[in-house]
Amino acid sequence: MHFANIPRPGMLYLLKNSFLELKDFIDVIQNNVELVISDELYAELKKSHDFLSDFSHDKIIYGINTGLGPMAQYKILDKERVQLQLNLIRSHAVGAGITLDDASLKSSMLCRLNSFLQARSGIDLSCIDLLVQMINLNILPFIPEHGGVGASGDLVQLAHLALNMIGEGKVKYKGEWVSCALVFELEGLKPVQITLREGLALINGTSVMTGIGINNLNEAQRLFNWSLTLSCIINEIVESFDDHFSDELNASKRHQGQIEVATQMQNILSGSKRILKRENYSFDHHPSNNQVYSKKVQEYYSIRCVPQILGPVLDTINYCARVLENELNSANDNPIVSIKEQNVLHGGNFHGDYVSLEMDKLKIVSTRMSMLAERQLNFLFNDRLNKILPPFINLGKLGLNLGMQAMQFTATSTTAENQTLSNPVYVHSIPNNNDNQDIVSMGANSALICQRVLNNTRQVMAIQIIAVIQAIDYLKIVNDLSPFNQKIYRMARKIVPKFIEDTPKYEEIAAIEKMIFETDLDLPNSEER
Repeated sequence: MHFANIPRPGMLYLLKNSFLELKDFIDVIQNNVELVISDELYAELKKSHDFLSDFSHDKIIYGINTGLGPMAQYKILDKERVQLQLNLIRSHAVGAGITLDDASLKSSMLCRLNSFLQARSGIDLSCIDLLVQMINLNILPFIPEHGGVGASGDLVQLAHLALNMIGEGKVKYKGEWVSCALVFELEGLKPVQITLREGLALINGTSVMTGIGINNLNEAQRLFNWSLTLSCIINEIVESFDDHFSDELNASKRHQGQIEVATQMQNILSGSKRILKRENYSFDHHPSNNQVYSKKVQEYYSIRCVPQILGPVLDTINYCARVLENELNSANDNPIVSIKEQNVLHGGNFHGDYVSLEMDKLKIVSTRMSMLAERQLNFLFNDRLNKILPPFINLGKLGLNLGMQAMQFTATSTTAENQTLSNPVYVHSIPNNNDNQDIVSMGANSALICQRVLNNTRQVMAIQIIAVIQAIDYLKIVNDLSPFNQKIYRMARKIVPKFIEDTPKYEEIAAIEKMIFETDLDLPNSEER
């Protein structure tokens, strides 16, 4: 039985031909917004299934009356159809490694559901009902991280979801891994009905790589805002000039991301007493012997080139959002049911190239953000470079105390790991499946490695935040910061108080990392200047 056609607050109402936006997707994953299928959409899904049922009576259709993969030339008898689908699910539930995190598991289910909601898969409606109920009840499938090559989609990972949907295997229920059959009994859920090609439809597609990818994108957007904000604070710490983030300079480069970053820097730094006007830079900034300027003409690249460095990061994130939103709202199955053409179309919509390539790009720009954080951190730690702070922002006795010296080791090693992980996965195709899948996308691998890179970047930024607030306190400039950056300082100081003595800091680093993960910075806009 499908959900009633009655909209309620705190609910995502899915309509016929509706386009699921990324913000609504994230709302379901993070805030447990309830999903409801409209009667109109439900009727469209039934029409697709009924057409496929009638059409397949006298046609050869892959995965209904044929074998699978390189065995597609073998005929399947009508009496064997149901067993074929069950065999497919059970034989492909062979993943290895640790299970995906909870957000990735739920995202994968929502992506699979939304692919079905395009009414192009011809599946039994019980698949729709059960997926909606599992998502709403937070019953999560057991999906190991390793197994998919991203060609017929995430076959192995999705087979584990399909295994649960036929009532087998184990699921995560109220935080514990328990028998799927037991949970279904407790919640009054019924396994899906196998009528035509439900097994193939459930495991065919890019849902795991896309689900992880959307979560990665959301994290990359969050980290971008933090990277931009921390870069602005460092500009305040060194009393930089304002022209490197001016409209006139950055508009001359013509890249949209760079222009937007410069504008956002102006918004974040609005009201700062630490940013200098270029027009005020004069011969007063050097001693009378006329040899050495007392104030640098321009800052180091990690400070001065923020628009040029973070601009392409922003452009990449924005393009990735377009690709993932399109993939989310696509039918990534094979074959595809076309009511319009009254036909069943065989192709490769399950291929994960779009997602795999975007995940490679996203991890590269995420690594770039960790590299920027590490270089800015090095600048703050090196008194010979910044000339305004003690070594390693050591607020204690030099020689006796070590300040943040050891934290740099963690930041440097983590950034180095990111650089290694940023080699592209998209180009590492290995033919398999008796060369039926002779070129593959490795999309899930790409998404998972991107996830690790993002986690690493957050760790580096956590150390950077601690360094920044220590520097602010040493210089006693908190009240001279822009109003927005004063809020950031106070937010971080609630978690990590000013420290002088040497004490273990791993718990503080983890706490700041958690703050970053849980805080979507609402950057000021031009109207708030």
